[in-house]
Amino acid sequence: MGDDETDDKTQRPADRPVAAVVVETPLAHLDRVFEYAVPEELHGDAVPGARVRVPFAGRELDGYVVERRDHPEHDGRLTPLRRVVSAEAVLTPEVLALCRAVADRYAGTLSDVLRLAVPRRHATAERNLALEGPPQEPVTEPAPGPWAAYPAGPAWLRRVASGEGPAAAWSALPGRRPDEDWPAALAVAAATALSAGRGSVVVVPDHRDVDRLDAALTTLLGKGRHVRLTADQGPQARYTAWLKVLRGHVRVVIGTRAAAFAPVHDIGLVAWWDDGDDLLAEQRAPYHHTGVVLELRAAATGAALLAGGFGRSLRLQVGVEDGTLVPVEAEPATLRAAVPRVTVAGEGLDEERDGPAARAHLPSRAWRVAKDALVDGPVLVQVPRRGYLPSLSCAECRTPVRCTRCQGPVSVSGSGAPPSCRWCGLAVAPGSFDCQNCGSRRLRSAVTGARRTAEEIGRAFPGTPVHTSGSGEVLARVGSEPALVIATPGAEPVAEGGYTAVLLLDAWASLDLPVLDAPLEAVRRWLAAAALARSGRAAVLCGAPEAVALPAVEALVRWDPAWLAERELAERAELGLPPALRVAQLTGSRRALEGALAQLEQQGLPPGAQVLGPVPVSPTAHRGVTPAPREADAPPRAAADHHVLVRALPVATLELTRALIALKAVRSARKEAEVVTVRVDPLDMF
Repeated sequence: MGDDETDDKTQRPADRPVAAVVVETPLAHLDRVFEYAVPEELHGDAVPGARVRVPFAGRELDGYVVERRDHPEHDGRLTPLRRVVSAEAVLTPEVLALCRAVADRYAGTLSDVLRLAVPRRHATAERNLALEGPPQEPVTEPAPGPWAAYPAGPAWLRRVASGEGPAAAWSALPGRRPDEDWPAALAVAAATALSAGRGSVVVVPDHRDVDRLDAALTTLLGKGRHVRLTADQGPQARYTAWLKVLRGHVRVVIGTRAAAFAPVHDIGLVAWWDDGDDLLAEQRAPYHHTGVVLELRAAATGAALLAGGFGRSLRLQVGVEDGTLVPVEAEPATLRAAVPRVTVAGEGLDEERDGPAARAHLPSRAWRVAKDALVDGPVLVQVPRRGYLPSLSCAECRTPVRCTRCQGPVSVSGSGAPPSCRWCGLAVAPGSFDCQNCGSRRLRSAVTGARRTAEEIGRAFPGTPVHTSGSGEVLARVGSEPALVIATPGAEPVAEGGYTAVLLLDAWASLDLPVLDAPLEAVRRWLAAAALARSGRAAVLCGAPEAVALPAVEALVRWDPAWLAERELAERAELGLPPALRVAQLTGSRRALEGALAQLEQQGLPPGAQVLGPVPVSPTAHRGVTPAPREADAPPRAAADHHVLVRALPVATLELTRALIALKAVRSARKEAEVVTVRVDPLDMF
């Protein structure tokens, strides 16, 4: 090693007069590093990773110092930094590289990802938290515990303990005791990595899952050995937890989506639960999925990877089939002993014995199962929709009723309430409905909501307590005493000791979701609810379509979601649908999309890429999606009523996203009046 190289490595940041800064701006053509001169008084504070304020295009913007340089790459005079907001190096090199990888993967900007990855500064939290945490006792490698039920589990843990980076797709067993359930298994995995001196990031869909995982980790590691990062934390609590990780107080982080970017030192494990849950998909640009973020992080750091769930998403099935993920599953005999006994109402002798009651909203078989199960515990009833009567249709031809003003769905909000639009609130006066398809003036309920179901079941089981859990009031837990629990998907509370039976109502409503993943999503919802039952108890699927064999229903009865994922993936590959192909969606006016396609042809798409469209898109297809930014003096935008799909092979993902990034940069630099929104892997449109 020469003297010059030695001097370069030992040179202090204060000796480097140039700061390379990432400026927080959403404009795609400004997604790069800008150089600034470092005033003498700021040399000690403007360290790589520090927040700064910089003059930019006549304004003062926030940014992060990413590097200190000896000499500028820019020819000309450099503008000095305005000030250092905090000398805390909040943007670590590893998190910066991860954010750049996510931006490249989803054709986004680094600024968009940093906004989600690094929480806002809270000065009081910085002052109150010690720079170094108290000394902590080493963690002893835990026993496999819940992982002993899986043949590959202990071997996977040994590899994690030895510092390796094994990647696994874990199919969790249902009906486990609290010390064997999935939160306990994730806690053991995190403790195993910690025993090897490595950190962990574990992401779950919502705060109730965080609470369960928090309790399991506290039981295993004790208090103060991990932190939680969730959206419901206040600014000071969240920033304090984030600083504890940054300053090395703790090395285990649990939380929801944003926890995936936590600055954990020496990360050795990334894990997430329920890959198919849409709560893991970010609804703000660049619309990334948490599982992909953690996969990118594991690939860059060599950390172990664990994706768990009762079901299996297609994205995980791709990893299993290409060998990047090893399935961790229980033996068939162990699985059969753990799963509930799933039956389908209306099959077998039900029609002959019960007549029309076999196809009622609460079929006779479900009523009998619930009556018997209420003797010794609570019964869970999953209803696919919240509300009272959330959807109405024509009583004659079953055409859905839409609002005459905004085309929104018409519903009934409560007992005795008149029908009204769920979007704009316009009421449907009695006798004013006139079906545009058949002319009928009568209405019927298309689907029954949770509150109406609670009323009906309460009358069917008089004297039995009825609890509801759904939007607005989600229960975390219920006791072991007999009760009926009516819950919407994702809001099912955990019962002490498990449920004695599970009823899955209106299966057709879950199977009729207007998305390509409807069968997988229906099975995911059903498995999540049925997994809360005690081992060997009954689960009844009600409202499944008759006279047709549906793979989703078969997968539930057999408790074989991997089989369904394998079948679906094979069909997608044959039809050229995601995830067999990578798909990007461009949304805007027809004129804007035609211009964008012309630019893409000039820049060049990956070999074999296919462009479909432009075609009209439903005005409700992108409800809830954050629109692209627009400058204050820009003219009004044209309606984003068309979209284009660009398909390419998965191996050409980065080539495709580079072309899309270049497209966005050119349109941004030209200040195009009509915005084209770009989304890669748009989960909500298929």
